[in-house]
Amino acid sequence: MPNNQITSLHSPHVERVKALLGSRGKKIRQTEKEFIADGIQSVREVLSASLVDAPELINLYVTEKGFAKLEEEIATEILEGAPIVHVSDAVMNEMAETESPQGILALCKFTQMTLYKIKQREAKKIAYFWEIQDPGNSGTVIRTAEALGFDAVVFSKNSVDVYSPKTVRATVGALWHIPVVESVDVDELIDFATAGDFYTIALAGDGSGSITDLPKSEKTILIFGNEARGLPEIAGVNARVAIPMKGKSESLNVASAAAIAMFEVGIR
Repeated sequence: MPNNQITSLHSPHVERVKALLGSRGKKIRQTEKEFIADGIQSVREVLSASLVDAPELINLYVTEKGFAKLEEEIATEILEGAPIVHVSDAVMNEMAETESPQGILALCKFTQMTLYKIKQREAKKIAYFWEIQDPGNSGTVIRTAEALGFDAVVFSKNSVDVYSPKTVRATVGALWHIPVVESVDVDELIDFATAGDFYTIALAGDGSGSITDLPKSEKTILIFGNEARGLPEIAGVNARVAIPMKGKSESLNVASAAAIAMFEVGIR
């Protein structure tokens, strides 16, 4: 056991982490700009971030087994520079949200992203989500956007908290490789698109025509709706289309629809 291992369940470290994961966690996360990422997959990306202004690692809490896992998968020189805090299994169980923690938990600090910042970075492919509610869906679309070469993901007001534990977990570390902007109104998005000469595509079940028939544009914004209510009419979009389906299902899960549309725009 390391000499500096934290064993007290009343440590300030425990209280800090539990506050970010508790019932008031969203408010504290937004106020403090801090959040928690857990597990080896997320932490691997934390330690190899490629994004300018990627969330900063404050503390990396590990149990003996967790640290051994890190040593197996991450280069020694990277680990030596990480702010590692050793904790007992009991402390990890007290801090972690999951019932069976992996013994690896990162406390991180994020920088608030804006449309202005992604404009400065000359983003050309953007995915926008209107009032998306499910943490798993939101994390998955962030992961998918990064994988398919998109430059940014934007969420409207009344969308899920991007830095909630479930959303962060579902991104599988993509938060450290693609900028994510929160709380952007549709009108603000359309103004941004118009000023930046983006081609805007709204995806909806009642769309006219197919996304596969649209002309390719160097600068594109895809717009997706809420899981249950879909997408309202949006003034100023260039096209409102659907994804063609051969089966009897009336609609697709928003994360599935986003994957298909982003592949069409970003890869094909």
